[in-house]
Amino acid sequence: MILVGIDWSENWHDVCLMDEGGQVLARRRLDDSPGGLTQLQSLIAEHAEGPAQVAIGIETPRGLMVRGLRAAGYTIYAINPLAASRYRDRHAVSKKKSDRGDALMLADLVRTDRHKHRQLGEDSELAEAIKVLARSHKSLVWTRQQLGSQLRSALREYYPGALEAFGDHLYEADSLALLERAPTPAQGRALSLAKITSALRKAGRRNLEQRAVEIHDALRARRLEQPAMVAHAHGVAAADLAGLLLDVIARIEQQEKELDRSLKEHPDAEIYLSLPGLGTVLGARALAEFGDDPNRYHDGKARKNYAGTSPITQASGRTKVVLARFIRNDRLADACQRWAFSAISASPGARRYYDLQRARKKGHNEALRIVANRLVGVLHGCLRHQQLYREDIAWASVEVTAA
Repeated sequence: MILVGIDWSENWHDVCLMDEGGQVLARRRLDDSPGGLTQLQSLIAEHAEGPAQVAIGIETPRGLMVRGLRAAGYTIYAINPLAASRYRDRHAVSKKKSDRGDALMLADLVRTDRHKHRQLGEDSELAEAIKVLARSHKSLVWTRQQLGSQLRSALREYYPGALEAFGDHLYEADSLALLERAPTPAQGRALSLAKITSALRKAGRRNLEQRAVEIHDALRARRLEQPAMVAHAHGVAAADLAGLLLDVIARIEQQEKELDRSLKEHPDAEIYLSLPGLGTVLGARALAEFGDDPNRYHDGKARKNYAGTSPITQASGRTKVVLARFIRNDRLADACQRWAFSAISASPGARRYYDLQRARKKGHNEALRIVANRLVGVLHGCLRHQQLYREDIAWASVEVTAA
C-alpha cells in the first residue's frame, strides 16, 4: 500500500507519500488546478501499480480535488480536523504545525489508523445534487430567521405598532409587503382599510375583513414615536430588511420545488417518504446527509452514531454517565430532531414510544432524540431490505414493553 496525505488549501496542496513501513517516498506542493491533479496522479503512479494500492487522507470530503481523486478510483478517508489535531498531539507535544508536517501526519494516520476511520462514501451524483440543494435550502431558512430577528429588533426601536399589528405573522409575505409599503408609523396610519385588505387578499389570507380591521386599528393606535427624521431613517432600513426577507422567502419556495423534483427522481425516495414525519424537505435533508452509498454504514448502529442520535457512555472507576452525542453532523442531527417531532403526530407507535420516555422522566428534547434514534434504525432496515415503512413492524417491541 502507498499512503498519501494531502493538506489542502484554497490555492495549493501539500502532498506526502509514504510506504507501509512509514518511510517517506516523496513530498510535493501542487497547485489547485487540473495540472496539479495530473502531477499528483503521476507522482502516485511512480510508486503504486494501481488505485487499489493507494489510500489517501485529507481533511475534507468535498471539493474539486476530492472529486478528481474519487473519479480516479483511489480510496479516500475524509479525516475530521479534530481527530487530525489529536493525532498531531500524539507525536509532537510542542504544538508545532506546518502544512508539510500536516501532510506527513495525514499519511501516517491512514497508515496506522485507517481501520478506525470511515471511507468516503460513494454517493451517486443525484444524491450529491440533493445534498447541495438541501444544504442551500437550510442555509436560506437560517438567513430568513436572522433577517427576521433583525427586523423585529429594528421595529422595536421605533415602530411597536407594527409588531402588535402583525404579531406572529410578521415574517409572512402579506405582512412584509405592507411593511415595505408603509415602513414608518406615519405611513402606517395613512394606510387605508382597502389597501390592507388588498394586500391580504394577494397573499391568500383568510378572514380578510377581520384581520384587516385588526391591522388597521393597531397601526392607528397612539404610541410613543421617534422624531420624524429618525423614524424615516429607521423606515429605510426596515423596508430594506422586509424586501430582503421577501426575496429570501421566494427563493426558499423555489428551492423547495427543485428539492421535490430532485427527490422524486431518486430510487430511495419512496422509502424515505413512506416513513412518518418525513416530507419533501426533511426527507431530502435526511437522504442528503446520510448519502445513498449502500456500503457506507456497516449496520444500524453505525448509521445512528453518524446521525448523532445514539448516546455515548463515559465510565471511569465507579462513575458511569450516559450523555448525548455532540460530536456529530449537526445538519443531520437537526433534521432527525425535527423528524421525530413530526413523527409523534403522524405515527401512533412513535407517539407511544415518546410517551413511554416521558413516563420515565425524560425531558422533551431527550425523548425526541430517543424517538429519532429508533426512527433512524427503522430507516436503516427499510433501506437494507428495500421495503416501505410498516407501522406494525417498526414499533412491535414497543407494544411488548408497554404491555
